Amino acid sequence: MSENSSTEDYDVVLLIEQALTPQDAAQVHSLHEGLDGPVVYHVLLPLEDAATRIESAMGSLTAGDMLASPTMPMSEVDLEAVRKDCQDRSHAELDQTLEALRASGAVARGEVVVDPPIDALAAKVAEVDGREAIILTRSHVVSEFFHVDWTSKARRRLGVPILHLLERETFDEQAEGYGNEGITGL
Repeated sequence: MSENSSTEDYDVVLLIEQALTPQDAAQVHSLHEGLDGPVVYHVLLPLEDAATRIESAMGSLTAGDMLASPTMPMSEVDLEAVRKDCQDRSHAELDQTLEALRASGAVARGEVVVDPPIDALAAKVAEVDGREAIILTRSHVVSEFFHVDWTSKARRRLGVPILHLLERETFDEQAEGYGNEGITGL
């Protein structure tokens, strides 16, 4: 048990891919309304990698774009400025998420993490003696199919219940995607 948690706290670690909407936050908080003790949400938002962002943007150029325009040397790309922008965006998204959770009545703490997401999740679960983990992502059909997505990796590694929710979809919309079988993950 960590120094930050009392024995009565029910600690839930949230790994998110992007800022939660007020609807996302309210849905997450509604999952724990019936618990007797206080619930504390520990939000982890991985820092977007600047180099990956540049590579992704350049990869979206078509061959015609590349041939029609002169080559831009990488020295002209201010990697440090992109890195700073990524940090600023990540911290703003974390603040937005914490505000949304708190507006729903939840107790929430959070941090932007630079470690690989599942490593950061495992470390935080251990640190706070987390009772469960919730992973909120966009749909990633290919990585989910091959079981290399965050949820599959977390299920193999952690000894707590893992719930995977899709951001910006209600519970009913998510249940429809699973053939009315309900939300999976427990």
